[in-house]
Amino acid sequence: MRPRDPNQSHRAVSPLELLTDLCFVVAVAQAALGLHHAVSENHVGQGVQGFAMAFFAIWWAWLNFTWFASAYDNDDVIYRLLTIVQIFGSLVLAAGITEMFDGDFKLGVIGYLIMRFALVLQWLRAARHDRQRRVTCLRYAVGIVIIQVGWTMLLVFFDTMPVPLFVLLVVGELLVPIFAERAGETPWHPYHIAERYGLFYIIVLGETILSSTTAISQAFNDDQTATRGVFQVVVAGLLIVFSVWWIYFARSSGDLLARIKEAGSAGDYMWGFGHYFIFAAAAAIGAGLAARVDYWTHHSEVPGWVSAAAVTAPTAVLLTALWLISLRQHDPSARTIVPFGAAVVLILLSTVTPWPEILAGLVCACLVAVEVRVAGFAGPAGLASPATPASPASPADR
Repeated sequence: MRPRDPNQSHRAVSPLELLTDLCFVVAVAQAALGLHHAVSENHVGQGVQGFAMAFFAIWWAWLNFTWFASAYDNDDVIYRLLTIVQIFGSLVLAAGITEMFDGDFKLGVIGYLIMRFALVLQWLRAARHDRQRRVTCLRYAVGIVIIQVGWTMLLVFFDTMPVPLFVLLVVGELLVPIFAERAGETPWHPYHIAERYGLFYIIVLGETILSSTTAISQAFNDDQTATRGVFQVVVAGLLIVFSVWWIYFARSSGDLLARIKEAGSAGDYMWGFGHYFIFAAAAAIGAGLAARVDYWTHHSEVPGWVSAAAVTAPTAVLLTALWLISLRQHDPSARTIVPFGAAVVLILLSTVTPWPEILAGLVCACLVAVEVRVAGFAGPAGLASPATPASPASPADR
């Protein structure tokens, strides 16, 4: 398991990475479904907390797998088998997400532990073969083990997850990469990372469409006369999802990460870690759209403005995160901050209007028009730069 070349041309996402993403998104779908039901059943606070905690477990395990693969994926038999173990852990986590919303984290934590200990074995393999970064790899392995002992103790001594202890362990998880990389940076590939994040974002947006479509189908099966409000959800969902997709890929994340890597700054942590809010908000939009279907078909126990906030709030969070994490590093001037700030305010204000989802979708579409005018449409630059196109690569390149 020798380190990959961080400047390798034609570095492409492997079929195993795509399979892993699809398995992880099963857990994302379960988390979104739990949030949808919690909102419609008027357990909003409990639902948001459960969703935030469950999504961290999904996202953090995926993030660690992604950055390790960018540096050390050699696609041999042992690597594939350990990746399958991580996939199995993600499915166990997905199976336990429903209970997590009720405060029972046992099965979810077991799935998380399976994923994390499989990654520890990968880091130990890397430490054995990459002598130059042996200390870095061992720091990762030891740090992950220590934090997993903490999760195991919670599993043994608590029936429910204490939020303060959860936050403490999350901070510990975030500190492991920062501590490990101080001994020497792992050879991650900026364009490969950008492509991995972009593809996972697309998959999450697809899950958003799926969750709202499922709710719409169920609504028409129950009541074929419930058309006006449901039609609004359909139009709004398309406007919002297409707009946030366009905005994410309007500028090259690969070029941005390459500049950050060359400068040797800590911006890669902000970019990589900050995507929690982008991915989580994108998944939450689907839950919110499904909750709006419940409201329009009279299957919701919350007031209209609460179900509306389930759409407008995550949309506002997503736009804010997109500007802070990506757009600001491309162009921090008033040309971006003013339209994004105005869009966030208008979307939040639309919560108390009679047509919140439609207005939120129209604001997002207008923001796309402004972004195209400011930045120009650069095609799928977020996935790869001209120097490293995301085209099919040879087995040797993979």
